Amino acid sequence: MQFSYGATEAKVPEIADAVVEITETGRAIRAAGLRVIDTLLVSHTELIANRESFADPDKARAMAQLLVLLEGTLEARGRVLVKLNVSAVDLDAVIDVLPSMKSPTVSKLFGDDAYAVETVVPKTEINVLIPALKERGATDIIELALSKIVH
Repeated sequence: MQFSYGATEAKVPEIADAVVEITETGRAIRAAGLRVIDTLLVSHTELIANRESFADPDKARAMAQLLVLLEGTLEARGRVLVKLNVSAVDLDAVIDVLPSMKSPTVSKLFGDDAYAVETVVPKTEINVLIPALKERGATDIIELALSKIVH
């Protein structure tokens, strides 16, 4: 039995027949050509404070702010921002296939009979969505990563 401190998945072919690894997404394991045999533990991240600190209004406020930021980061996982341009004629067809958190943002383009549209969509849908948007007349389609979504 040996211990490894980082990049354990890369060491499997060299020093081990099997490893126990803590992983967030499993991406590095798959990239190394390995597969997960079984999940031994599912873990959760907790925000913990001692009673004295939590009773202090300034510290409690700072903790609440930290929680907002952490929850915003978790909410953004698995979502992307899509921005595109579309003519007025094709706007309804594009909106019909466009998922959104509430509704897409639509802004008139300066000096043109066209619109800029943006919305947040699940990352799992983006590779099907982009061709569908293009087929319906969308142009200048941009996919952007998100770091936080705060409601």
